[in-house]
Amino acid sequence: MTNEVVAENIIIQDAKLFIDGRYVESLSGESFDTINPATNRKLATVANGGKADAKWAIDVAQRTFASGVWSNMPVEERSSILCKMADLIMKNVDKLAYVETLDVGKPIKESRGFDIPRAASNFRFFAEMAKYMVHEHYDMSRHMSYVQYAPAGVTSLIIPWNLPFMQLTWKASAALAAGNTVVVKPASYTPLSAVMLGEIANEAGLPPGVLNILTGPGSTVGTEMCTNPSIRRISFVGESNTGKTVMRNAAENLIPVSLELGGKSANIIFEDADLDEAVAGSIEAIYRNQGEICLAGSRILVQESIYDLFLDKFVAAVKKIKVGDPTDESTDMGALVSRGHLETVDNYVQIGLAEGAKLAYGGKVVANLADGNFYEPTVLYDVDNKMRVAQEEIFGPVPVIIPFKTEEDAIAIANDSIYGLAGVVWTNDLRRGQRVTSQIHAGLLWVNCWYVRDLRTPFGGAKASGIGREGGRHSFDFYTEAKTITIKK
Repeated sequence: MTNEVVAENIIIQDAKLFIDGRYVESLSGESFDTINPATNRKLATVANGGKADAKWAIDVAQRTFASGVWSNMPVEERSSILCKMADLIMKNVDKLAYVETLDVGKPIKESRGFDIPRAASNFRFFAEMAKYMVHEHYDMSRHMSYVQYAPAGVTSLIIPWNLPFMQLTWKASAALAAGNTVVVKPASYTPLSAVMLGEIANEAGLPPGVLNILTGPGSTVGTEMCTNPSIRRISFVGESNTGKTVMRNAAENLIPVSLELGGKSANIIFEDADLDEAVAGSIEAIYRNQGEICLAGSRILVQESIYDLFLDKFVAAVKKIKVGDPTDESTDMGALVSRGHLETVDNYVQIGLAEGAKLAYGGKVVANLADGNFYEPTVLYDVDNKMRVAQEEIFGPVPVIIPFKTEEDAIAIANDSIYGLAGVVWTNDLRRGQRVTSQIHAGLLWVNCWYVRDLRTPFGGAKASGIGREGGRHSFDFYTEAKTITIKK
């Protein structure tokens, strides 16, 4: 029986596994509920897949890959199907955005205005780029060599709960454009939008078995997706310790992995910055998506000469953030993904205060929204970078504000972290911007902006923030095998 929640003429349906072009129940018949973070009430029933389901999906993907129905399809035809998927995503933008908002707890204006349109752009970008990949050619006196980029094979994609549809399409569009077959596992907290991609794939004409979507726990489904010998690529986005487990599991069969992991990025504000611009950008960089984003500028480093002024302006701006119903277009910040995660975030705030940090604003559950997982946008200041709240990823709306004296101090503090995903520098001296970003150990750096992404550029982190790069040709490098073929003339 279908569980239905009707709003904006949209029906939320129960989620099944998508294997070989069909929606099916789990082999065990077991299921679990996905919960609306804004109400903590049941949203839908989800098939609870297990190891046997994962093996089934992988076997289907392997047979489909070996058949050549997708891997040998002319790239122009593959591109056309993927572009149709992009069109269908935009045709269903309202439904997808609403489902995403209900399942994740994020504001509808972010889902509808950015996440889902970006998902369509992911498919269109890689579909078009696949047609123009350059195959290298080298002439020798008596021989000719050329490099052919062949699809790697069955690809496992393990997707996080914070930006589920956008992350899924970012990975799947590139893997599919390269000619691979794909098995996807969305996070159990937020599976609904990912499962909807199966219907879109069928309507676009994607051959059955090319895309398979599994819902279920990482301990069974995820483990099989990382250890099955038929898997030839694994792309994982999530927490750093889980990433280590993925890598250990993949090592048994020497499966190449791409890992995008945690972050504790430095957001550095120099005294010569446009202060209003820096405040607005810093607000966006930590409170977007409730702070549940790996790229968050969660360590705000402020030069001492402007520290008090920045803090006053920043807190004044935070007080204007509207926390509330995620489906309301005027909401700026929605609910955290689960009650357990809300408790984790609150616990970090208490740890920070016990360590000596000061509270400028927030620091508690939103009183009039106590049925949901709503936490106040919080500001901790006078933080020392050695504190746990400065070193550990909170993954919530809790920045820590740290003073610094000189440019050298800022660089040292920024690099004093196990993470190296991203960083931001605010300054009107572009030479300083280039100098500082070149010395920060991170994969993505912005100057006087944040979260601006060109899909042609590499994306990934350093240190505990990950291994490998995806984006543009870097995605194709990962999802293909390079073959050098030499012919005697």
